[in-house]
Amino acid sequence: MEDFKVLQAKIAQYEKENKELKLRLDELNDFVENAALPLHWVNAEGIIIWANQAEFISLGYTKEEYVGFPISNFHADQEVIQDILYRLTNNQTLLNYPARLLCKNGDIKHVLINSSVLWRDDKFIHTRCFTRDITPLIKEQERKAQLIDDLEQNETKLKIAIESTSLGTWEWNPKNNSLFWSNECKHVFGYPVAEQITFDAFSDLIHPEDKSRVIKAMYDSVEPASDETHNLTYRIHRFDDQGLRWIKVQWKKSYKTDRYASLLIGTTLDITDVKHAEEKSAKLAAIIDSSNDAVISKTLNGIITSWNDSAERTFGYTAAEIIGQPILKLIPPDLLQEEVQILSRLSKGERVNHFETRRITKTGQLIDVSLTISPVKDRDGKIIGLSKIARDITEKKQAEQRKNDFVAMVSHELKTPLTALTGYLQLLLIRSKKGGDEFSVKSLIRAEAQTKKMVSLIHDFLSLARMEEGKLQIERREVELHPLMVEIAEDAKFLTSQHTIKLIDCEEIIINADRDKIGQVLMNLVSNAIKYSPEGGLITLGCEKQDGKVKIYVSDQGIGISPADQKRLFERFYRVNNNGIKTVPGFGIGLYLVSEILRYHGSEIVVESEEKVGSVFYFYLRTLN
Repeated sequence: MEDFKVLQAKIAQYEKENKELKLRLDELNDFVENAALPLHWVNAEGIIIWANQAEFISLGYTKEEYVGFPISNFHADQEVIQDILYRLTNNQTLLNYPARLLCKNGDIKHVLINSSVLWRDDKFIHTRCFTRDITPLIKEQERKAQLIDDLEQNETKLKIAIESTSLGTWEWNPKNNSLFWSNECKHVFGYPVAEQITFDAFSDLIHPEDKSRVIKAMYDSVEPASDETHNLTYRIHRFDDQGLRWIKVQWKKSYKTDRYASLLIGTTLDITDVKHAEEKSAKLAAIIDSSNDAVISKTLNGIITSWNDSAERTFGYTAAEIIGQPILKLIPPDLLQEEVQILSRLSKGERVNHFETRRITKTGQLIDVSLTISPVKDRDGKIIGLSKIARDITEKKQAEQRKNDFVAMVSHELKTPLTALTGYLQLLLIRSKKGGDEFSVKSLIRAEAQTKKMVSLIHDFLSLARMEEGKLQIERREVELHPLMVEIAEDAKFLTSQHTIKLIDCEEIIINADRDKIGQVLMNLVSNAIKYSPEGGLITLGCEKQDGKVKIYVSDQGIGISPADQKRLFERFYRVNNNGIKTVPGFGIGLYLVSEILRYHGSEIVVESEEKVGSVFYFYLRTLN
């Protein structure tokens, strides 16, 4: 009985102790469950088998969404999972192991994991993992790292920018007179990079006329009242070659503790090229302003952007009135199409030289002008505008008109008696032939030839006058080339007794042209061939059919033409400079007329010549057969 009581007492004591233990376990479980530090357990398969409330709150999951799922669902770096499981299943403790966990809202938390392993009977039961959130710390480190990286990048960019602009930097301490130059600054002054510059050495490099001004400006900027950015341009003689250079410096005071500047920090830039460009631009501007020609610039859209004094005198508009206005204000309505044609040529990079046309002034007066227009290009060669020089040639045109009127009148008055003289010569020639007077026949033939030369000269002057007045008319029609060439060859025979006139391959060719004008071209070429072959020889009139065109040529075996003369041969009133032909008559208008008549026919005259060998003149016309 007594043993039973002892047993009952022991049971009661056990129940009491067990109750206290259970109470303590409940308190411990409650403490862990509600602890502020996130905690979870993971079994050998990597499955989360338990987690406390702090773990759920930290990652944003509910118990149902978290417990029972593999830890791989919640790690951002899958390679970390295998490493963690390997360590834990081998009874290794994790101490501040870095990992990244996935929150329910998609955020990533940076944590440090500390864990221990529960073993029983040498068997892995589960891990006990504590996580500490270090996301704010990591973000702060990343922010600092980014800040450092940005600073380094900005420093690199600044260095590149300074080097690319050849901008030198310097510092001067007015208290101890110490001076620091960057390598770029030393390069500007031609100073050895390896040597330390002194203020006195720097002073010696300043041009004598600028030295006192520069030194005074630097010392004055140290005063407390001076706090702005200072700019100064002066001349130096480089240390290495004594070359004169212009430099521009900027500086500002740098303060530390006292109210006096402890440093002047500044930049240095070589602006010699800019100075030279400014001087050149100033000279050019002075030339433009003093020019007697109107100098105008405009955009590609035809808006006037500059206007010199001569433009104001020529057109009547002041710069204030016309700049910003369309150039069309100066163009008569019937000539507006000219601007389109000019722009088309300029857009191809061409120049328009000495283009004669008419323009209208502020008062509505029409004036004759000669235009020279050039494209304005940027550094990349892109056309950004147009430059126009306009010369008032109204008086010149009026003088030319008076001259042309006089030439036309005189030519007409001369042509009438010459026509009568030719008729009388022909009658006398017929009578002399009948009378058998051989001397009279030869004399009259020569007189008739000279009369025809005079008629030809007068005809040329009339054509020139009509051409310059714009009254030269081209009447195209079907022309058989062979009869025209025969006619020219026969007429040429009256002009010479020393030359052989030969006609080659001009049969059965029909052209669309003005017969009289092409005849005038051919007669001019043949008469020139005779004049410039004083020793005689063969003169050939020939034709060559080539792909819907005919090449018509006149060749001689004369004195030839130098390359220099060939370039100007078709200019009005130009005569070849050759001592061997000083006595050859002519006014230098024949080949000019040839060139212009062919231009009206859509062709051009070409010359191939060799001195002392001869010349070939040729041109092309389209055929109709």
